[in-house]
Amino acid sequence: MSPYKPDINSFYTSQRAQTLLHSVDWDNVPRHVAIIMDGNGRWAKGRGKPRLFGHKAGAAMVREAIASAIELGIEYLTIYSFSTENWTRPEDEVKGIMSLFVEVLERELKSLQDKEVRVKVIGDMDALPKKTRDAFKNCISKTAHNKGLTLVVAVNYGARSDIVSAVQSIAREAVAGKIKAADITAHTIADHLSSAGIPDPDLVIRTSGEMRISNFLLFEIAYSELVVSEVLWPDFDRDEFLACILLYQQRARRFGGV
Repeated sequence: MSPYKPDINSFYTSQRAQTLLHSVDWDNVPRHVAIIMDGNGRWAKGRGKPRLFGHKAGAAMVREAIASAIELGIEYLTIYSFSTENWTRPEDEVKGIMSLFVEVLERELKSLQDKEVRVKVIGDMDALPKKTRDAFKNCISKTAHNKGLTLVVAVNYGARSDIVSAVQSIAREAVAGKIKAADITAHTIADHLSSAGIPDPDLVIRTSGEMRISNFLLFEIAYSELVVSEVLWPDFDRDEFLACILLYQQRARRFGGV
């Protein structure tokens, strides 16, 4: 078992964070936070740098988000790292991102192990380059028995294609006589998604001020709270993460009720 122990007062040292901590309701911390990490390209452009420079800076903020989630006692953190639509980006950018995945996964594995982080992937890994796919598989395998935060990486992921795959799987079971059409429920569909076994997000954060979901967890976020941060992802530090948690805690979750 890892000797790592969160120390929130040592972690949050800025004056802003110390002020925010006084308002945290520790009985109302979201169990699962999902993040649409947006703004890497614009962040790089604003500095006269290529887009890949922004992606590399954004990778550092993933480390920051993981640490923040651990300190706050969040159980699941899902990050939208590469969508099925992202393949249409320039070839050199896509290749750079795929290589960056390998670099980050290999570099961060020891830290993930030390902090007892378990890594899971949702999305179609088969379409990834072999080195990238192998790096993910190695990280999943090496962290499988960790007992701390579950980090869910959405890679080559699109909610619509995930739902289509789930429906196709259910249809095959129906044809084989394993399930009756009348017995299919929302739970049946959830159990056939790539996120099966992972609780639905309580909170979805989108950075960079964009007001859209971008084909992310469409089935799972039916009653998630949404918080949009104006901060571009490479600047989304631990203090901004904490501020989003406090915005979540100001909401009254009704799940369709009064």
